[in-house]
Amino acid sequence: MIIGNDPVLLTPGPTTTSAATRQAMLRDHGPWDAAFNAVMTSLRADLLAIANAGETHVCVPLQGSGTFSVEASIGTLVPKNGKVLVPQNGAYCQRILRICKYLGRNAVELTVPEDKAATGKMIADALDADPAITHVAQVHCETSAGILNPLADIAAECAKRGKGLIIDAMSSFGAIDIDARKIAFDALISASGKCLEGVPGMGFVLARKAVLEKCAANSHSLAMDLYDQWTYMESNGRWRYTPPTHVVAALRAAVDQFKAQGGQPARGARYQANCDALIEGMSRLGFRPFLARAVQAPIIVTFHAPADPRYNFDDFYVRLRDRGYVLYPGKLTKTETFRVGCIGAIDADEMRNMVGAVALALADMGVGQLKPLSAAA
Repeated sequence: MIIGNDPVLLTPGPTTTSAATRQAMLRDHGPWDAAFNAVMTSLRADLLAIANAGETHVCVPLQGSGTFSVEASIGTLVPKNGKVLVPQNGAYCQRILRICKYLGRNAVELTVPEDKAATGKMIADALDADPAITHVAQVHCETSAGILNPLADIAAECAKRGKGLIIDAMSSFGAIDIDARKIAFDALISASGKCLEGVPGMGFVLARKAVLEKCAANSHSLAMDLYDQWTYMESNGRWRYTPPTHVVAALRAAVDQFKAQGGQPARGARYQANCDALIEGMSRLGFRPFLARAVQAPIIVTFHAPADPRYNFDDFYVRLRDRGYVLYPGKLTKTETFRVGCIGAIDADEMRNMVGAVALALADMGVGQLKPLSAAA
């Protein structure tokens, strides 16, 4: 299923979008227009509802990629004398550590192997060893490898010790259940171009209202001050500065489809079916997933690269793209891999088609030996 002449994006975002979502961007909107502001108001309410967070949290949108909203959350919610524990098992955890360094926020790295999930016990032990830690910044789905970290267990240990929890749910929100009535968090961060199947350009933070109310003057930046953005939007329904109007319109259309299709349970089930079809098909070809199934999120799958000397990722990528599929290079530090996303407006049949395209690409390259390149594998 190629959308027009466009390839299918098998990435962790941006994703392949539906025709209805793209259609929503064909109209221009005035950022101060009452109709546009009503769209934004309804969208904020729906994003809160996905996490059952409407009673306790507020939704604060922000221009830019999801990383902008991660930085804004840490800069606004963590006081300048705070201390952040970062369980680190991939590139996006490492990015949070870089953000803390840029912002001058004290951070503690809890190193976790890149093929293992963080656990509640790891976080509990780290918090007990250093009572000065005020916050935990946890990546829910670390898409470097595709690991799903056990959010409920980690949140429970934070709540037990009165520590603030900031969740990078960039690649999980909308697909994997996160219920604010059961999981306590100060902030949950995601973006428009991920599992909600909008287009990139807008992040958003579901922030606990009682916490955000106390965060005036914390931020290092005017543009990224979530408190200022929230209070301004509450006062008149408008963004402080020029909003990504077409991105908002596309996300409104995407969330309407998300709701009509059955919400998070249905979205998660479709992605799980995509993931299962992908792993099954690639395994039949001889590829080996990097992760054990117990920690594999249904978002993106990392595969070991073949040991065959005729294999070259750049060549492989181009041959797949020419057959209508765009995937991702590996993002691991020690193992040669590539990654295939399972999200977007696609289904399991598309994943099976992609596996067929992989077989043809490898045949064209003369690659026959699919034993993993990694000596350790």
